[in-house]
Amino acid sequence: MEILIIRHGESEADLLEVHEGRADFPLTELGETQARKMAAAVAKEYPPEMILSSTLRRVGTARILQEAIGCELKFYDDLREFNNGVLAGMSRKEAAIKHPLPEGGRPVHIPIQDGESALDLRFWAERILRQILHDYQSYQRIAIVSHDKMISNLINAFLKLPIGDVVFPTGDTGIHLLEIREDMRVVRFMNRLDHLS
Repeated sequence: MEILIIRHGESEADLLEVHEGRADFPLTELGETQARKMAAAVAKEYPPEMILSSTLRRVGTARILQEAIGCELKFYDDLREFNNGVLAGMSRKEAAIKHPLPEGGRPVHIPIQDGESALDLRFWAERILRQILHDYQSYQRIAIVSHDKMISNLINAFLKLPIGDVVFPTGDTGIHLLEIREDMRVVRFMNRLDHLS
């Protein structure tokens, strides 16, 4: 089984320089262009049989991919981005003043005000990944369209890495290809962005 994990394109929050998280901003014009380029590359090289997506608006990226592939698209709340509580939609400058990170960073078990902790996010990633691997085990290749922090946690869960130790950054419409071969888990490539060239 192969799993393509894809990040959405640029959103309006990127231009506004605000914390996104659960704040629900749509794609920009550039984000839609990025998504079309990604979709063309995926359709040519790694077409999935099923697309699973977050429910937030910026994953209009998933609909663009579905149009290019023609397969079924399903939405899952559990593929949404990290619940960043009070920071959602707040400017980065204002957040740095009102809600500065503690020295050394926030411990993984302590949530942001009105949000969730890094430990909570990892739990959601573990749960949805296990559900996907179970429910779609008969598929040869599926695609997951999600968000930066969720994607990093999905990859950590896939590789069975410790919580909070490894981060896998993903650029706009970055593509990761993971594979399960019998009892082995393989990363074929990470954060592929050559479709934007």
